[in-house]
Amino acid sequence: MERKITKVGNSLGITLPSEVLKHLNADQGDEIKFVLESDGKVTFKKSQNLNFDGLEGIDQEFLDGVKDLFDKYDYTLKNLVDR
Repeated sequence: MERKITKVGNSLGITLPSEVLKHLNADQGDEIKFVLESDGKVTFKKSQNLNFDGLEGIDQEFLDGVKDLFDKYDYTLKNLVDR
C-alpha cells in the first residue's frame, strides 16, 4: 500500500487505509506510537491503554517518569529479552 504526503493546515500528513486501521484495531482518536529505527525504517503501533488498578496512592509524577523511561528506552529494554 502506498500513500502520498499531503498538506494538512500548516503540517504534512498521510491517511491510513482502512485495512491498516483494522489490522491495528485502531479508530479515530486512538494514539499511535512511532518508532524510528537506526536503519531508517519507521514502525508504528497503536498505543496500549494502561491498567492502573492497584496503583492507588502512587504519585502521578512517578507514573509519568516511569512512562517517560519506557518510552525513551523501549527499544533497548525489548532487546534485553533476547539476551
